[in-house]
Amino acid sequence: MGESRTELVAWVNDLLGNVGVQKVEDCGKGGAYCQIIDSIFGDVPMSKVKMNANQEWQYLANFKVLQSVFKSKGIEKPIPVDRLVRCKMQDNLEFLQWLKKYWDLNFPGGEYDAVARRKGQGGAPEGGLRSTKSPVGTAPGRTSTTSTTAARRPVGTVPARTAGPRSASAVPDAQIAALTTQMNEMKVSVEGLEKERDFYFQKLRDIEIIIGARLESDDETMTEVEKEQLLQMQAILYSTEEGFEVPDAEEEVEEEETF
Repeated sequence: MGESRTELVAWVNDLLGNVGVQKVEDCGKGGAYCQIIDSIFGDVPMSKVKMNANQEWQYLANFKVLQSVFKSKGIEKPIPVDRLVRCKMQDNLEFLQWLKKYWDLNFPGGEYDAVARRKGQGGAPEGGLRSTKSPVGTAPGRTSTTSTTAARRPVGTVPARTAGPRSASAVPDAQIAALTTQMNEMKVSVEGLEKERDFYFQKLRDIEIIIGARLESDDETMTEVEKEQLLQMQAILYSTEEGFEVPDAEEEVEEEETF
């Protein structure tokens, strides 16, 4: 059985000098994977690796470097790039567990200056790594208090107040049926809008990746006019309006259940 998520995150930050990986999903950006391989061979072109990547096209550029190194070193392990760049826990956990085993077998030993190799890129946020889990035990305590209060209530009080139906509060069956029909129609309408939203979002994301990759390429045939047009399109893609701003960093929040 492989290492746990906590052990793997601690190992990555210890090896790479607190590169800012707070959870396994962060490795989906590709930079940490590249430098782990660099710690073994020492010749990964880290100048091409974006340790502070925050866009999917940058993640893809990092994995392109990783794929190139795997090919040159004869590493036959397939890299599921399309799944890893989604930054989902399970996919990145499995790949990181494999990479840790590969590192254990092939790391030559000695000192590895991770910060110097990446020329100071990356770094942990201020305050170090922080847990996002909230304290446990609150909900059970509240449950116990509620149960005790209910136990002290005189038996029969509630039935006495609610005994006997009141015709004034009854809702006609026809009205219920009409409201149900209306609710179902709204549900179908919302589902259609969500599918349309996802369709156009995917198109925009594909355009974003193409523009970003083109701007980052070393193609000398790119003219200043083309570059300016690409930058203008990128500016349109990243523009925001009041109330629709993208937050600087997403915080993982655990929902607390109460009973």
